[in-house]
Amino acid sequence: MRVIVVDHDSEWDQLFQEEAKKIKELFGEELVDIHHIGSTSVPGLQAKPILDMMPVVRDIQKVEFRNEQMEDMGYEALGEFGTPRRRYFRKGGDARTHQVQFYQADDTYNVDRHLAVKNFLRTHPDEARRYGELKASLANKYPNDSSSYVEGKSSFIKNLEEKALSWYETE
Repeated sequence: MRVIVVDHDSEWDQLFQEEAKKIKELFGEELVDIHHIGSTSVPGLQAKPILDMMPVVRDIQKVEFRNEQMEDMGYEALGEFGTPRRRYFRKGGDARTHQVQFYQADDTYNVDRHLAVKNFLRTHPDEARRYGELKASLANKYPNDSSSYVEGKSSFIKNLEEKALSWYETE
């Protein structure tokens, strides 16, 4: 998959709202909440133009009962995809447009870490700027190597996540 990092697009929030509405309708009462996460959720942050969404559900096992309907919406169902207790879907194939990570409401570690990073970056513009610059630099260096792109930012993300969680716990 080609690695492209672009300036923040103000339309990303509207695109999230439109897709979130479809997911809400599909999951109904099973859905506790749905969050726009990841870089596209942080105004001003450079990002790959892929919307990251995090629906929080009452029972993670019930997500699989709607795999076919998610596939009808253009998603590929990938199960846990490397993260226990998660259900992961992606849309757009090699030209990915959306990633959806379902977590169960009582999986507070995973839910909190995603929300912590988003909120930390929204309230710490210097951190967001550094992260955006790193991503842009890595995308220029590895435009055709998504593995090297991900590896290049892994230590930054680990450190960012630790700072964000520590900050989030005191907020």
